[in-house]
Amino acid sequence: MSIRKNKQPRIRRTPEESRANILASAERLLTERGPQTLRLADVAKEAGVANATVLHHFGTIDGVHTALMERMIAELVEKVMAIELTEDTEVSRAHALTTLFEAFEQKQASKLAAWLELTHQAGRLTNVRQVVRDVTRTKFHHQNVPEDVVEDVMLVCITLALGVGLFGQTLSEMLGKPPSRAKEMALSVLMLGLRQLEAERKG
Repeated sequence: MSIRKNKQPRIRRTPEESRANILASAERLLTERGPQTLRLADVAKEAGVANATVLHHFGTIDGVHTALMERMIAELVEKVMAIELTEDTEVSRAHALTTLFEAFEQKQASKLAAWLELTHQAGRLTNVRQVVRDVTRTKFHHQNVPEDVVEDVMLVCITLALGVGLFGQTLSEMLGKPPSRAKEMALSVLMLGLRQLEAERKG
């Protein structure tokens, strides 16, 4: 007489919870394997859902990539918005820049961004422009710095953070430097540049 094994109860989730579960699963796989090997079937298996569920929420694996990058951007923005800008400008800047660089070092954000660019998917990140505007107007409106100047500064900061997150540690070690050397130098260059920019603006 065969004994039927009890099936695990199906977890009922709201659409938002289901989407979040899939993205969390995709992020775990991304960290382990990299974006180039992220497959829809693997994401579905990791999330404990059918392939059709992933397709329903994201359409394709490219849709998962895009949504995952957008979520990482949203998490970064949340961290930046939480930074308290004090009267000590140097401390505030250092904190903000360090937060930015650490965000691109963690969770494979730089690798995913590079993969989207290489596969011609970066253009799908339509929220980037609005995100930069929101941060600019919310965090820097009281510093009397023109909005276009702040956006230019953010452009350079994000570009450097992406580069350091993608290749900084590897290149540092290739040159016989400590793993954090590229980040340290990039932060130093940015801090110096911001001081010079402020001096020119006041002068």
